[in-house]
Amino acid sequence: MPPTRVIATFFGVGLLRPGPGTWGSMAALPVAWALHVLGGFALLALATVLVFLIGWWATVQETRGLDDPDPSEIVIDEVAGMWLALWPVSLGASLQGVAITALWPGWLVAFLAFRAFDIWKPGPVGLADRMHTPLGVMLDDIIAGALAAMVVAVFAVFAHGVMGV
Repeated sequence: MPPTRVIATFFGVGLLRPGPGTWGSMAALPVAWALHVLGGFALLALATVLVFLIGWWATVQETRGLDDPDPSEIVIDEVAGMWLALWPVSLGASLQGVAITALWPGWLVAFLAFRAFDIWKPGPVGLADRMHTPLGVMLDDIIAGALAAMVVAVFAVFAHGVMGV
C-alpha cells in the first residue's frame, strides 16, 4: 500500500465496513489517549494540526483523477476532527492534573457529538463538504470537530459548574 493510502485510510482502518467514518473516529481515540499521555494537551494539539496538513496532502494524492472527491475509505479527516473534538477533554485533564481517562464522559460526548455533526453536516460543515475538494474533505471534519469541542465544553461547564460534579 502506498504511503499516501496508508495515511488517508489511517493504516487501513478506512477499509473497514460498514461505516468507515465511524471506524476512523473510533481508531482515533486510543491514539489521542497515547498522545495525551506522552505529551499532554500540547502534543495532542500539535498532532491534530500535523495530521490535518499531512491528511490534506495525502487526500490530494489519493483523489487525483477520481470522480468521487471524497471516497469513504479516506478517514484521516475523521481522525483530525475527532482529535480536535477531544481538545477540551485533554486540556481539562492537563489543567486538573488528572488522568485523561478519568474524564470518560467527555470522551463519550466528544465522540457522539463529532459523529452527529459529521453525519448531519449542519451549516458550515455542509458548506465545507460541498467544496468537493481535498481541502473540503478535511475541513468538514475539522469544523465538525470544533463544533463537537464546543458541545464538550458546554457539557463540562454544566456537569462541573452547574451540577457541581
